[in-house]
Amino acid sequence: MKISFWFLVLSICIALIACGNSNQINGKSMKTAHKSVAFIKEHLPANQRVEFEVAYWGLRNQIKDDAEFLKTIDNKTSTDIVELGKASFAKNKAAGVAEVVDYDNWDQMIAKQIEQRTEQDRSAVDTKDKKGYPRVDYKMHAM
Repeated sequence: MKISFWFLVLSICIALIACGNSNQINGKSMKTAHKSVAFIKEHLPANQRVEFEVAYWGLRNQIKDDAEFLKTIDNKTSTDIVELGKASFAKNKAAGVAEVVDYDNWDQMIAKQIEQRTEQDRSAVDTKDKKGYPRVDYKMHAM
């Protein structure tokens, strides 16, 4: 009885420790990093999702070496990644990088990204929604 109780307590503690870092990026490999980012992105509010994505992929474009990139993002939360993205934006803006020179600040760039995504969503065409497709009516008759 005592052994099973302590085994149960130990397993619960291990499960809690293993699940405790769900809001941080696991930077052990690119595969785990992408899985962590996808999980974090799914659980972010809609207004923070675009900002997180832009910051993450902006960092990825800036840091080409996989090992250095993984070291940079390992154990970072979504707010940490956004802060790194803002710092990277400011650095690129000062350097005159063509991708960010048109924007006055980070918030303007994010607003433009949201506008572009909204426009893409409106113009997306559902391939199943075609006019003139064959009808599927059956003649019901006795056999």
